[in-house]
Amino acid sequence: MAGIGLPGLIVILVVALLLFGPKKLPELGRATGQTLKMFRDAVSGKEENKEKKEDK
Repeated sequence: MAGIGLPGLIVILVVALLLFGPKKLPELGRATGQTLKMFRDAVSGKEENKEKKEDK
């Protein structure tokens, strides 16, 4: 992500706006955020389970 830079992010946002439209972007952002949260929860849950198994 560090290699993209501000101009690259602007281009990506403009392309996303053109492809999906202004009404669909908030829904896509919300869905992406929920997906990332579920992924993080799943990863941290696996790490917690792994630690519990090692303690036994």
